[in-house]
Amino acid sequence: MFFVRAVLIKKLRLLLLLSLALVCVQSCTKSKTADSPPESARRTVVDDSGRSVSLPAEVVRVVSLAPNLTEIVFAIGAGDRLVGRTSYCDFPPEAKAVAEVGDTLHPSLERIIALKPQVVLVSTASQLEGFTHQLQEHDIAVFVTDPHDLDGVFRSIQQIGDIVGAADKAKQVVNALKARVVIVEEKVKGTTPVRVFYQLSGEPLYTAGKDSFINDILRRAGAISVTADVPGAWPKFSAEAALATRPEAIILPTGGSMGDANKDVADALKRSPAMLHGRVYKINDDHLVRPGPRAVDGLEETARALHPEVFKQ
Repeated sequence: MFFVRAVLIKKLRLLLLLSLALVCVQSCTKSKTADSPPESARRTVVDDSGRSVSLPAEVVRVVSLAPNLTEIVFAIGAGDRLVGRTSYCDFPPEAKAVAEVGDTLHPSLERIIALKPQVVLVSTASQLEGFTHQLQEHDIAVFVTDPHDLDGVFRSIQQIGDIVGAADKAKQVVNALKARVVIVEEKVKGTTPVRVFYQLSGEPLYTAGKDSFINDILRRAGAISVTADVPGAWPKFSAEAALATRPEAIILPTGGSMGDANKDVADALKRSPAMLHGRVYKINDDHLVRPGPRAVDGLEETARALHPEVFKQ
């Protein structure tokens, strides 16, 4: 009898140990699955720099390093997923409540990492230099957008929508913006294009070169940029070269985030036909220098300034 009881106790102990081991294995497996999603739960997207970027299936924590990207995130209804932004990201007003990570050119790597984003959105490949590797070591992806025209802006909106799981809303936003663009293009279709000098800043004088998306906005607004063939996106321009362009109109991006900056025509352009005929137009700079949803506002404002006669109907 004693022997039988001992055997039973031994078997019970063995069953208990096996049960505990099974619970431990299940618990550890669940913990590992929760902390480290399997590769099948990830996806790969290609950004505007041609890089293949690996992302989680669901992105809920995003840092934006450019004002236009912050505007896109909010425009597609994903503002609640934005955990970090630059000091220049001031629109919409709700963006100001999001934690700052420094300015666009010198973001704080430490602040970004502390916010534990799954992806960092940047506006040009140059922002990648110096910190991409460190971010990737913390399992933080970097996605580059680099639009050179309005179609590129629309692509950026859709890309970000896909990343944060707001593809349908992004498509709605893009379709609404495209409809507004079509209206402008139809109105200016029969007009004579105006030769425009786009003054990014007066002293020193900077303008829009061939790599700037501004050229596309001007073209769609019924204009031609007199510096459209100048290399670069925002080249510095000499006084002699500026005067030689003899523009019929001058666009001054000012009054938005820039405040009163760039509100005056550069000395080099004060003897241009544009000045002589009073064709100097001040357009909200946020609508012209930020390749985001409000770029269409800039298109409409520019077209109305250059061709007021076709917008009176």
